[in-house]
Amino acid sequence: MIDISRTLNADTPTWPEDEPFSYDLTASKAETGSVNIGQFTTSCHTATHIDAPFHFNDSGLTVDQLPIDLYMGPVLIIDLTTKQRITPEDLNFINLSDVRRVILKTDAWPNGDPFPTEIPELDSRLGAFFHEHGIELVGVDLPSVDPLDSKSLDTHHAFEENDIHILEGVALDGVEAGHYYLSALPLKLEGADGSPVRAVLQSI
Repeated sequence: MIDISRTLNADTPTWPEDEPFSYDLTASKAETGSVNIGQFTTSCHTATHIDAPFHFNDSGLTVDQLPIDLYMGPVLIIDLTTKQRITPEDLNFINLSDVRRVILKTDAWPNGDPFPTEIPELDSRLGAFFHEHGIELVGVDLPSVDPLDSKSLDTHHAFEENDIHILEGVALDGVEAGHYYLSALPLKLEGADGSPVRAVLQSI
């Protein structure tokens, strides 16, 4: 089992102006006589998380409306660590037969590093390309599938238009390209635009 989740703590990098992660022990065992009770606050898009279409489309599906089988099953990790821009042409040599989920490894945001100032760009044409090849979930080791300063979010929208869902912020340090079994289930958050996940790979 390989944990590809980023740790949530006070030092977890977050989107600028986003709600940072915090955990507080609001009642101790000494106070309650039986248990410790904590609470946490965070943005839905901190560390390793999924985007629901509602994140960028007011009429898009929310987290609780997404089919959970998207986030469990065989996945192909593709090594694209030399690319500053990822296009369909970069993937023409990959055999995507019988592949439903892919994770693109860029190594552009190593686990533990501060929030990046720039990341590789994913060409919006990848939406149609992945749809043509039967891909339904695309993961990245980046905070976003679009440039960090994008307001139009072209790749997010291209993915939604092609029924492709998004997993962001996975930690792939030391993980080799190849086939694995993925589990990255979101919390069942009613009406939410995203959710943290505990993303785990298993060798197959």
